[in-house]
Amino acid sequence: MKEQNQTAKLYKEEIVPALVKEFGYKNVNEVPKLVKIVLNMGLGDVKDNSKSFNTAVEELTLIAGQKPVATKAKKAISNFKVRAGMKIGAKVTLRGTRMYEFFDRLVAIALPRVRDFRGVSDKSFDGRGNYSMGVKEQLIFPEISYDKVEKIRGLDITFITTAKTNEEAKALLKALGMPFAR
Repeated sequence: MKEQNQTAKLYKEEIVPALVKEFGYKNVNEVPKLVKIVLNMGLGDVKDNSKSFNTAVEELTLIAGQKPVATKAKKAISNFKVRAGMKIGAKVTLRGTRMYEFFDRLVAIALPRVRDFRGVSDKSFDGRGNYSMGVKEQLIFPEISYDKVEKIRGLDITFITTAKTNEEAKALLKALGMPFAR
């Protein structure tokens, strides 16, 4: 049997009953849950330099604990010197244990390291129970060594849940420990 993460255990034992009580669900399976976390890093600035692209991919691998997939341009855009099929980004989809481990590291270690951090915005829900946020620099993650960073890059983090509304998703993420701004 796999070792269960603290957050997954917390979800089953404390968060599910609290959400059932708050929203009055009839069935335990109605309770929203975190399905996956997607990390996306746009790397259009290094489209010509494969060494820089590989460095950015390695950094994303360290952050996620899983190898990212290179995203490619769907069509050519001459103003940006982009051809169809050119590598312009990298993304990772985390599920299960890795997802909960990343969530723990993000909330407990990385976000508090952001300069002048007062909480994440609660206005980034998409209306279907998913939440997206941006990180301005990858240096907030302890896995990244400051000396080895070639260029400061940001990344987008999307939390996909089974919640039907923004209120349910916010209640779920808040219960899991997401520090929303007041």
